[in-house]
Amino acid sequence: MRCPLCCWMSGYCRSMGQRIYVETLIRAPLEQLWEHTQDPAVHAQWDLRFGQIVPTGHDAAGQKHFRYATTVLPGVTVAGTGVHAGQRRKPDGSATSALRFGSEQRLCLIKSGSGYWRYIPQHEEAVSFLTGYDYTPRWGWAGELIDSMIFRPTIGWATAFSFDRLRLWLECGITPTRSRNQAVAEAAARALVVGGVVLLINWKVGLAAGAAAVLVPPLPSTAAARRCRRRPTGQEPRVDVSALGKDGKGAGEERK
Repeated sequence: MRCPLCCWMSGYCRSMGQRIYVETLIRAPLEQLWEHTQDPAVHAQWDLRFGQIVPTGHDAAGQKHFRYATTVLPGVTVAGTGVHAGQRRKPDGSATSALRFGSEQRLCLIKSGSGYWRYIPQHEEAVSFLTGYDYTPRWGWAGELIDSMIFRPTIGWATAFSFDRLRLWLECGITPTRSRNQAVAEAAARALVVGGVVLLINWKVGLAAGAAAVLVPPLPSTAAARRCRRRPTGQEPRVDVSALGKDGKGAGEERK
């Protein structure tokens, strides 16, 4: 019999956890955006969520399998597997990529999940690039609490920041490494200004400076999660991932 407190905490955490959604407009040809998101080596360059993505083959249905790894702390790396399949062109000109992923590593908070990428052509070679995904955390109600309070907001922010890094790369030629370094430098500069105000004037003025540092928009060449939409304007599209198997393991055996 489960502890009533544990049952209440589990229900509370599930109510707090929301499906992650991120959308941005990228002024680039759909084909170029597709290549930068479907090539594992290129994908890992701009997406903060993955330190490494290694293809492991494909199955009889043509679904592509891969392994991923991410360093979460110095000396601590979590890894998992996934399978995805993409439909490059639909009758309306859009494209979709569906994904399942999971990890058997007990250290990894994410047990299994699924999601999609959608590419919707707009005017003048612009593409609405959006994602929606969800996952099941492990570690019981403690994992659900950590997920809803810390991990899910963080990974949602990382997704949005990564999308803006990709946008700057395709639109302005600013590499992901450069945009990351510039974002860190700008954040450090703002923190130094606020700290200087507190030390040289007083903490009350420092609070006002801190609020200004948060509210003032970043430079146009600096990647920022705030530029991305975090809620769908209408009903969120649903992509069927049932054919991709369960927990990142697709149907059929992998072919090398």
